[in-house]
Amino acid sequence: MNLIYTGKTKNVYELENGNYLLKFKDDCTGKDGVFDPGMNEVGLTIDGVGAVNLRMSVYFFEKINAAGIPTHFVSADMDNVTMEVKPAKVFGKGLEVICRNKAVGSFFRRYSEYVEEGADLPAYVEMTFKNDAKGDPLVTKDGLVVLGVMTEKQYDTTKELTQKITQIVADEMARRDLVLYDIKFEYGYDANGDVMLIDEIASGNMRVYNKNGEYIDPMTLSELFFK
Repeated sequence: MNLIYTGKTKNVYELENGNYLLKFKDDCTGKDGVFDPGMNEVGLTIDGVGAVNLRMSVYFFEKINAAGIPTHFVSADMDNVTMEVKPAKVFGKGLEVICRNKAVGSFFRRYSEYVEEGADLPAYVEMTFKNDAKGDPLVTKDGLVVLGVMTEKQYDTTKELTQKITQIVADEMARRDLVLYDIKFEYGYDANGDVMLIDEIASGNMRVYNKNGEYIDPMTLSELFFK
């Protein structure tokens, strides 16, 4: 295997068959030893967190694939904490796609004059460029097209897939008496320009609350999910 990228929580290797291997690590984002999925630096190491993130990712990728939604997922090796994936190009220099069912977090901070915190949202989709220095700026459909990052068709497909996948995740949370407020995805595209879901679907990529409106931290969420 050829190591081609060292990330904060995963390393990426190139395989001889043309696919890639993601090696999940126990490193977590945070600061001063405190876990925070929103941070952009490694702040601590938690034994077993890589395996937990892989387990949840595999669980959802299998459900999403079964629903006929294209993803990069091929297979996983839980013993070695790795996931084999199909090759995909990222949009631009990296794009995050957020689907919001509730008005919380940065959405509420931006629009608090117009909406109450926790208000229902209709699977609202927004996209941001992955750029720590610029604060992950929001970008519109027109902006993505004008900048040559996405075609209109790719944008529309990404939005549609995001809402479908979010519903799958929300339904699984509801089965466990949990409520999905929002979730973050990443997408790429294949040689034909077809959009597919990439990266991971772990507890650190979503904001989940219990029926009493209490926030559940990612590590606790993972434990509750597979209880």
